[in-house]
Amino acid sequence: MIEYIKGELAEATPALAVVDCNGVGYGINVSLNTYSAIQGKKEVKLFIYEAIREDAYVLYGFSTKQERELFLLLISVPGIGGNTARMILSALSPRELCHVISTGNDKLLKTVKGIGLKTAQRIIVDLKDKIASTDMEETGTVASVRITVNSEIYEEAVAALVMLGFAQAPSQKAVINILKAEPDATVEQVIKLALKML
Repeated sequence: MIEYIKGELAEATPALAVVDCNGVGYGINVSLNTYSAIQGKKEVKLFIYEAIREDAYVLYGFSTKQERELFLLLISVPGIGGNTARMILSALSPRELCHVISTGNDKLLKTVKGIGLKTAQRIIVDLKDKIASTDMEETGTVASVRITVNSEIYEEAVAALVMLGFAQAPSQKAVINILKAEPDATVEQVIKLALKML
């Protein structure tokens, strides 16, 4: 079993990274999160999941062990394959995904391409306890939002931005960043600043 592949980043697209390891180029499927993490680097280390099927041998690579752990949890859900799990991890960062599952936010999960309401609910039901039992949630935004962000203002600002037509995930990111920088900002100030960012 391959634990990780470390080598020179020969090529990178938002879906595939080619890592040259001692003259062998490994084509590794990556999520957008991992792509962002490795973009522009010469040397990379990707944690690997091998999917071996009759008709294919596919490598999935992750910039962190946490993201790989989430990928493994996602593919343990009936009906979720490697590509769907990668799509979810491209739409949401590991922190956001932990937050979505732990808060039971099926509406946000449903915004991921290829995920219907039933699948979103199944992911939440199957993984809620597993995420709570690992330390993942506490390393995620949930903890940092709890500590540094006024959750009432956070919820109101995100809801307002979504009503204005912005997608939920970017809205959440913007609001978290604003509240980290300016913890005493009012809802109105947060929304105004977010509108400039989005």
